[in-house]
Amino acid sequence: MSRTAVIAGAGRLPAAVAGALEAPLVCALDGFVPDGLAVDMVFRVERLVPFFHALEDAGVTTVTFAGAVQRPRLDPALFDAGTAQLVPRLMGAMAQGDDATLRAVIGLFEEFGFTVAGTAEIAPDLVPGAGVLCGTLSAQDETDAERAATIVTALGAVDVGQGSVVAQGLCLAVEALPGTDAMLRGVAEVPASLRPQGTRGLFYKAPKPAQDLRVDLPTLGPETVARVAEAGLGGIVWQAGGVICLDLDRMIAAATDAGLFLWAR
Repeated sequence: MSRTAVIAGAGRLPAAVAGALEAPLVCALDGFVPDGLAVDMVFRVERLVPFFHALEDAGVTTVTFAGAVQRPRLDPALFDAGTAQLVPRLMGAMAQGDDATLRAVIGLFEEFGFTVAGTAEIAPDLVPGAGVLCGTLSAQDETDAERAATIVTALGAVDVGQGSVVAQGLCLAVEALPGTDAMLRGVAEVPASLRPQGTRGLFYKAPKPAQDLRVDLPTLGPETVARVAEAGLGGIVWQAGGVICLDLDRMIAAATDAGLFLWAR
């Protein structure tokens, strides 16, 4: 019987993805613990080839990636002979940025015979399609969403970030390495004198233009809604089919209570 392995990082997403599967094998990268999910196997990048063989022995044919990870520090003493041959390829990809690294990792799994499935395929309910989920948008909000999408596309082209904040056509912030929460905290500190009058603005999120949508999709949740409200914005917009929404019902309830709109565009 074929089996799917969840290659898990930190956070709540691995449990949500595993919950959509029957008897998944949960494999965690060493140092990254998923929330509320028992781990069957821990692996290290320095021993990828033995890990691939262990997956084969467990009957795994498909893998899916879920959860937050950061680039691990590699210990040269731990490399096995097979994985050591992959080091130049991995290091070359890492030097080119996160997107290139992820493409290289996906390529390795596929070369060893595994099918790589995205969250949208495994758990489609986590990736909403197009539509306004709550609240009301103005014409200015629609214009701001277009402006924000243009900014995120430009950022993504140079592998910088996946989010921006726009109000009345003005960019109040862009997402970089510190992440979404840090960006929104910064927006909350922008004084009223620097904010345009009228609509409150919005937070926009989308994958990078060349990103493989099977891995590392942007993720939103109720916490994001709270941060957007604290930042004094009017709502959240994201690329339909390209962003994971954890606890969507709670997101909608929180946004409704805060008077925000949610729009999968």
